[in-house]
Amino acid sequence: MTVVTLAVTSSGLETSAAAIISVGKADFTIAQKGVSEILSSTIDTGERARIEATPGVQSAVGVLVETEKINSDNPVFIEIGISPTQLKQFGVTIVRGHAYAPTASHQCMLGWRAAANLGLHVGSSFKANGTVNTVTGIYSTGNSFGDDAAMFPLPAIQGYNRVPGIVTLVFVKVKPGYPVSKVEQSINHNMPELTTIRTASQFGRADRNLVYLKAAVTGSTILAVIIGAVIVGNTMLLSVFERTRELGLLRAVGWTRRRIVGLILIEAVALGLIGACIGVGLSFAVSTGLEHLPALRGILHTNFTPMAFWRALYTALGMTLIGSLYPALRAAFLVPLRALSYE
Repeated sequence: MTVVTLAVTSSGLETSAAAIISVGKADFTIAQKGVSEILSSTIDTGERARIEATPGVQSAVGVLVETEKINSDNPVFIEIGISPTQLKQFGVTIVRGHAYAPTASHQCMLGWRAAANLGLHVGSSFKANGTVNTVTGIYSTGNSFGDDAAMFPLPAIQGYNRVPGIVTLVFVKVKPGYPVSKVEQSINHNMPELTTIRTASQFGRADRNLVYLKAAVTGSTILAVIIGAVIVGNTMLLSVFERTRELGLLRAVGWTRRRIVGLILIEAVALGLIGACIGVGLSFAVSTGLEHLPALRGILHTNFTPMAFWRALYTALGMTLIGSLYPALRAAFLVPLRALSYE
């Protein structure tokens, strides 16, 4: 259960991370390397200028991303600071109203999902960052995370957070005809303090927490195999002791050692598969419960991938085969006459 729950949680967080970096419709995203979490990334004005000057870069949209508790239903509401002149490059389509002014301090736009969830519309007042902001427009990005967020003028949200000139992420679009990988390599080489992210699997370059979580999944799998093997071994060994006369009789009537080993292993595997099915069911319940915790609502979206179920299967098979091997060999090498006289 623990193995599957951690795998599902890790996959869900990775999916959420991939959704965040795919909001900008860019070829790749740039963040500060090795930060504890992606929202702690900081890229200053000088670094943004160097990114824009990199050969092959068509556009580099800098955004400041933060989260805020709006209410109990939105404990981790995403707020994006971006210049209105870069909304089109960022993949934003205004469906109602208009964009905010570049230097406005009390204006914002809401994603259509966020507007529907909050019951707001163009002209409504939206409280965020300790201020009351007028909703000037409703937008769509085609991305669930982007559409469930709010956008503010970049200078305003930088001022709210006291980080002038700083952005969290830079979304890069490459000029047609330029190899994306070559532009990535150039940026990684010239600015080693930053890292490029193109896929969810590369997210760990910037967010160490995701790396630690993946390591925990691997460690828990190994630990589960060891502990499970000991438990299965004790259970099957007790079963062999209780069935000593039965096994001795089978050997006396002609069963080979290989057949005895197969009998014990098949019984152990059957028990392991039943346990794996029960564990998957419990992990589903636990993961769903975690998803609805106030601290994780809006961040964790459980993702029951085929890999999670395969992990449960090979973990169950691994621990049952390892744990039942000694009991199976002990049963196979019983002396029939001595086993039949066992009390």
